[in-house]
Amino acid sequence: MVNSIETIDLRKSADPSSNALDILLFNLGTSEIFGINVFKVREVTRTPQITKTPNVPDGVEGLISLRGNIIPVLRLDKFLALEEKPISADETMMVAEFSSRMLGFLVNSVDKIIRVDWAQVRAPETVLAHNQGLITAITELPDGRLVSVMDVEQVIAVAFGEAAISNVPVIEGGAEKTVFFADDSSIARKKIIETLEKMGVRYKNAVNGREAWDRLAGISAHAAQTGTPITELISVILTDAEMPEMDGYALTKLVKSDPELKKVPVVMHSSLSHATNREMGRRVGVDAYVTKFDARELAETLRPLLLKV
Repeated sequence: MVNSIETIDLRKSADPSSNALDILLFNLGTSEIFGINVFKVREVTRTPQITKTPNVPDGVEGLISLRGNIIPVLRLDKFLALEEKPISADETMMVAEFSSRMLGFLVNSVDKIIRVDWAQVRAPETVLAHNQGLITAITELPDGRLVSVMDVEQVIAVAFGEAAISNVPVIEGGAEKTVFFADDSSIARKKIIETLEKMGVRYKNAVNGREAWDRLAGISAHAAQTGTPITELISVILTDAEMPEMDGYALTKLVKSDPELKKVPVVMHSSLSHATNREMGRRVGVDAYVTKFDARELAETLRPLLLKV
């Protein structure tokens, strides 16, 4: 049995510039291998007694009490439209903690934790991006087997619905400000766009860190060649932490080393709410760190930075 808490504690000394992802591998009773970012897993345990509750969303098995917390338990096999098996006393549960909430995910078993370079992580091809976008990335093991990395934020959106965007302040002069954001999650991109539009701010976006850096480097070169202040082209850079091909930490490090882009504030916007992740962001120079997804908190974080430039 893997205990991911110990692994997370050991990663407090991790190098944020390593552009690597630690994945906890798990199985849902099929030949397919699934993975989840280890930073999102609080612990792995045998499934305790689940209390059935009425009127819960499809795929939510019920509630459990775990060390003083009442948390919902979800069946990942049902969300992925796999063959469901009866829950047994030996069922394994991953307790995930992200975006300031806790959930239990029922799985068949967990295997081990592997580290892969983000450059080896790819977005799923269109033909494979099924299951309502629940698979956010694909990577390959040394033996050639593929690992499907789950987008747990999308799981939450499918299970409980999307949170309404409200109480977002309009930024005075927002039409003259541009936020460049990078996020590989379709649900996150949708919510960010809704928030920025309500703020009255322009935006450009990329779907991973590599694409973001290529576009930002081009904007930087244009600013240098034309003598245009970079802040007239980009007011704030907003980046997710975990993205295929290049993560937000590596992207931020590149931005902060660029003579033009370093003048632009960087906000890291991530469901990874652990203190270690915030420290990793600080070490590469992010100007602010905000947890997904609270539209008002995101807007209030962006507001002073937008007004400053």
